[in-house]
Amino acid sequence: MQYVVGLVVVAVLVAGLFLFLNRPLQIHISAEPPVDFPQDDFSHTAFEALLEQYVDRDGNVDYEAWHASESSVARLDSYLAAVARFSPENSPDRFPDDNARLAYWLYGYNAYVIRSVVQNWPIESVTDLKAPLEAIKGQGFFHRLRFSFGGEFYSLLGVENSIIRKRFQDPRIHFVLNCASESCPPMRPALPTGEDLEALLRVAARDFVSDPQNVTVDHANRQVILSTIFKWFRRDFLNELKRRGLPSQRGLLDYVASVAPIAVQTELDAASGYELEFREYDWSLNRTTP
Repeated sequence: MQYVVGLVVVAVLVAGLFLFLNRPLQIHISAEPPVDFPQDDFSHTAFEALLEQYVDRDGNVDYEAWHASESSVARLDSYLAAVARFSPENSPDRFPDDNARLAYWLYGYNAYVIRSVVQNWPIESVTDLKAPLEAIKGQGFFHRLRFSFGGEFYSLLGVENSIIRKRFQDPRIHFVLNCASESCPPMRPALPTGEDLEALLRVAARDFVSDPQNVTVDHANRQVILSTIFKWFRRDFLNELKRRGLPSQRGLLDYVASVAPIAVQTELDAASGYELEFREYDWSLNRTTP
């Protein structure tokens, strides 16, 4: 009995040490919102201008040049100061509809991802920012770091799962959220809001499934190889088929076909009975190459 009690005590101590060392790390923004920030709206213009400057045509980011420019780092912090001060929760009048609210969370997430890379430059992957005792890959970056959205601190994992996925239930967000990695969707310089956000989501979905790195039909081996994103968020994609009343006999392939251009649909139609595989996720940084 004493042996069992001893094991329980040790387990509790180990768990307590793990939680203590991996306690949340709040990231504070020491800046003010842009001087021309609107009084009754929320503007992403400052972030958009930076993306236009540092994102190439393939959606990769020149983190090295961004890090080297003190003024650009300051401009990013100024935008994030607005994200940290205002949110749909504490300033609902600034976000009149679901598109405005979704844009806030999508673009704020992406901005904090970029800031984390720039502030910790040079790194080879976001997984380099580890927790003191890391149980799973990416824990330090996606769970331990906490970022301010309207004065409330959230992990990136919390923003994605508890807010964006739960509240908006649109799987196309997985083609816009960017985790600064090669297997993520490309970073997009344009940050539309309002009705234009729907067009962005539609184009992002089409572009993602049109990339052979994300959807490959291998006729020689009778396989369809998908991005791991489809595996991780399978339920989101299948629920969307159900919500839209679309066929789901082929599961994920029916979702891919529903957002794909004709050429990809044709390839999938010719892949009847093929085995479904998932490509290994590439966590290397989505940085521009010289």
